[in-house]
Amino acid sequence: MTDSAPDQRPAGGTAPGLRIGTAPDSWGVWFPDHPRQTPWERFLDEVQAAGYHWIELGPYGYLPTDPERLLDELAKRDLQISGGTVFTGFHKGPEQWERALEQVEKVATLTRAVGGEHIVVIPDLWRSDATGETLEPRTLTDEQWATLAAGHDRLGRVLLDDYGLRQQFHSHADSHVGTHREVERLLALTDPRHLNLCLDTGHFAYYGGDSVALIKQHPERIGYLHLKQVDPQLLFEVLKNDVAFADAAIDVMVEPPAGIPDFAPIIEAVAAIDPEIFAIVEQDMPGVDIDVPLGIATRTREYIFGCSPLTRVR
Repeated sequence: MTDSAPDQRPAGGTAPGLRIGTAPDSWGVWFPDHPRQTPWERFLDEVQAAGYHWIELGPYGYLPTDPERLLDELAKRDLQISGGTVFTGFHKGPEQWERALEQVEKVATLTRAVGGEHIVVIPDLWRSDATGETLEPRTLTDEQWATLAAGHDRLGRVLLDDYGLRQQFHSHADSHVGTHREVERLLALTDPRHLNLCLDTGHFAYYGGDSVALIKQHPERIGYLHLKQVDPQLLFEVLKNDVAFADAAIDVMVEPPAGIPDFAPIIEAVAAIDPEIFAIVEQDMPGVDIDVPLGIATRTREYIFGCSPLTRVR
């Protein structure tokens, strides 16, 4: 593979390194289609201009869903796909399986066809990301935990056996799996062959989680990274005043290195486990002005490539 920034790598070697990428979320894209979002062609052009080589699919339908057309558009810009995303709510009951499978049939098929390796799985939120309305209790019962875990183990088997893709579970603000203890519980209840973590450093820090500690405690369960920082001062206000994540995201998730956690020790800890892991920059910016993301994406990439000089990145 072509090294997207050979001048940023340590001298004297062509060894692989962490695969640094970005995602439509860093351009404010939360929906397949929305009049305020960056058009997909401009997104791809700006990803290339910012110097990235890897991207996620984002919401299914935002990028072209015809594999040949998508591959052609990616090739024009020297881009490749790391993975896709689906949303699940297995704790709600058995009817959620059909909903998950319907997404998987589309997203996993496209992801595999364009060379992706992973499916990032995001759990349903207990609070609406559209209205901020509380939809269900904030914590799960023991029975719901068991149902959640069984659903994800089943999903992971399907993804691996039918598509050759890995399930990477994404803990999330305003979801039932957000704190360190909740992530620990999910890992204890699930099979590492079928579920590992997309460790989102910002969402984990949202509830006080220490990414480096989690990596050291469960090195075998870290399968993918989302690199993101949170403003620790504003976060206290968000949590104290019970502000919905959807309303807080664009302000509380900040451009690195203005927030926490520090990326360098995370990158170094993960590189020691898997030197070729995907580390995708994913700054939540719903509703952002479309002229803003390119500058942030460029500066963030430069920061990441310079923050851990002993670790190879590409």
